[in-house]
Amino acid sequence: MFSTRFGLPVILTDHARLRMIERSIEADLLLGIIDTGELKSAGTNHYWLYKKVHGREDNLLCVAAVIDNTVVVKTVMH
Repeated sequence: MFSTRFGLPVILTDHARLRMIERSIEADLLLGIIDTGELKSAGTNHYWLYKKVHGREDNLLCVAAVIDNTVVVKTVMH
């Protein structure tokens, strides 16, 4: 997976993969949140990326990520 927004590869932790399955979030949706969602700083190199997704009951999805030489997705939540 590659983020065009950040020009970096995207790496998923095992925890993030499990949460994606649990919350029915496909890779293309995750990448859409990363590339087009709102970005909020959570400290040095740590960010929240979030986006409203129409057509889902849990329509505000959020990605916790560390952005340095890769985008490391720590978890995915709603």
